[in-house]
Amino acid sequence: MTIIIPLLAVLAIVFGPMLYVRWTMARHGSDRPDFPGTGGELARHLLDEAGLQHVPVERVAAGDHYDPVAPAVRLGEDHFDGRSITAVAVAAHEVGHAVQHRDGMAMFGLRMRLVRILIATERTAYVILLLAPVLAFFTRSPPLMFAQLALFVAVMALSVIVHLVTLPVEFDASYRRALPALAAGYLAGPDLGRARSVLRAAAFTYVASALMSLLNIARIARVFR
Repeated sequence: MTIIIPLLAVLAIVFGPMLYVRWTMARHGSDRPDFPGTGGELARHLLDEAGLQHVPVERVAAGDHYDPVAPAVRLGEDHFDGRSITAVAVAAHEVGHAVQHRDGMAMFGLRMRLVRILIATERTAYVILLLAPVLAFFTRSPPLMFAQLALFVAVMALSVIVHLVTLPVEFDASYRRALPALAAGYLAGPDLGRARSVLRAAAFTYVASALMSLLNIARIARVFR
């Protein structure tokens, strides 16, 4: 019993935000024929209003995001073609990232630089981790194994830092960019409150990711012990 309670608490902390995000998105994902357009159409309209006519809105199988390299706003099929509160809120949120990029938001730029570093170090760390058993067999060197694990933990720690830097960027996209855009004649009353819930969930996806990274660090720490 003394072990089960802490375990349940850890599971709730780690997986709770993820379940909350999915529940909120599904709750407000019902079709609304009274809406003037789909998520994809709203994204196109908001981008044009922001002077970002060169940024396309693309339909993807899954994974809503703004790609600053392309640049492009990419929406999952349900959100690109959907007429729901979730669809329009997510579309406005991703356009918010495009506006951050246009405005040269400092935290947005910092996150881009950290992500590039993370991608490069992740590739290196995973190659080293895959080679670890072979190197350990031939060298039989505990310090070498320790250094490999330390590198992997450092990558996971950098991942957590990226997620922490991402949080203010996400909240800015939701509350300073997307919500005012939706309130400017697109949604009102209870629908605006529901959109606020979806935008909060969109930001909290990175809370869930950060907690998962922390869980991975804890697993590696057990190997150290």
